[in-house]
Amino acid sequence: MKLFIGSLPYNITETELTDLFSGYGNVVSARLIMDHFTGRPKGFGFVEMASRGEGHKAMEDLNGKEYKHRRLVCNEAQPPRKKGARRR
Repeated sequence: MKLFIGSLPYNITETELTDLFSGYGNVVSARLIMDHFTGRPKGFGFVEMASRGEGHKAMEDLNGKEYKHRRLVCNEAQPPRKKGARRR
């Protein structure tokens, strides 16, 4: 299960993100989205958990939880939009 994690502190590392979620099960991958120009994290990322059960447990416990003075947003990730799809 892939999770979207928002409102992350800008000084977090992928290792810290993995450690935060590893208490809920097996973390398959953890990726921070980086700013192209500064090379610093943008404040959100994605975590992939090994099973839906682990993902749901992490989502329930961490959504709205304060971490390093920021209130986390944790939701199931949406599939990527197709190229050329327009926003409304």
